[in-house]
Amino acid sequence: MRDMKLHRFVLALAILLNVPLFARSVRVEMKDGSRRDVGSATLKSAGKGVEVKLNLYGMPAGEHAIHIHQNAKCDAPDFKSAGPHFNPQGKKHGLDNPEGPHAGDMQNFIVDHTGKARVTVRDPNVTLGKDANSVFANGGTALVIHAKPDDMKTDPSGNSGDRIACGVITK
Repeated sequence: MRDMKLHRFVLALAILLNVPLFARSVRVEMKDGSRRDVGSATLKSAGKGVEVKLNLYGMPAGEHAIHIHQNAKCDAPDFKSAGPHFNPQGKKHGLDNPEGPHAGDMQNFIVDHTGKARVTVRDPNVTLGKDANSVFANGGTALVIHAKPDDMKTDPSGNSGDRIACGVITK
């Protein structure tokens, strides 16, 4: 009886706080501006936020910005259909900006000299839940990789350059 009450309490608390009881994940297929497959990303609930596990190939070597954008669209070749960064709280861009960050802002990552990247980045400001910061809000979002690194402070996109790969995030 006591275990059942504890179970109900934990379930109610998880629902109230919009915290998933079991790790959920979603796979995102990434395409470049020519609509070629360049790998995938797996988004998984991770404590407060989401881990984005990248498995990319055929990408330009170097440091790149990655952001979650507000629209679940990836129209090639420029991916402008993905819209601006996902920003439900109306903050300024950049992890180093005192008025930021956007919910979709993340750390840069490195593509090696062979064009591959197998790395995990975290976004503590989004969820896989049903709240305003969910990557599924308003029908979904998009994961966008940029040509250059993010400077972590310049609004609206950190001088991160062209959008070179994109994947739609939906349930």
